[in-house]
Amino acid sequence: QVPLVETGGGLVQPGGSLRLSCAASGIVRSIYDMGWYRQAPGKQRELVARITSGGTTNYADSVKGRFTISRDNAKSTVYLQMNSLKPEDAAVYYCNSPMRNGSPRLSWGQGTQVTVSS
Repeated sequence: QVPLVETGGGLVQPGGSLRLSCAASGIVRSIYDMGWYRQAPGKQRELVARITSGGTTNYADSVKGRFTISRDNAKSTVYLQMNSLKPEDAAVYYCNSPMRNGSPRLSWGQGTQVTVSS
C-alpha cells in the first residue's frame, strides 16, 4: 500500500493554532474520502474530521468550529487547520481514508504528535 506521511505537529499553547499535512501519494486518493484521526494516551483512536472527494466536510462535535479539513487532489495532500487548541486536543494525529463506517481503508502512517500546554 501507498504510505501516508503526516507532518506539522508540535507544541503549542492553549488557544494557539497548528496546520497538519498528510501526503498521500498516488492519484487514486482523489476518489476517496480522506480524514484525520487522533489518539490520546489511554484512549481509542477517533475520527475527528472527514472530507469527501467533492469537498464536503464533516467534524466530530469536539472540534467543530475550530478545525478545518481540506484537500489538494493535485498534490495528493490533506490538511487539518487547528485553531483555538485546547489541552484535550493533545494526541497523535493520523490521516487515513475512512470507509462509510469510519474504519480506515489504508495502513496507518507514523502520525504526528500535537501537544497543547502552557
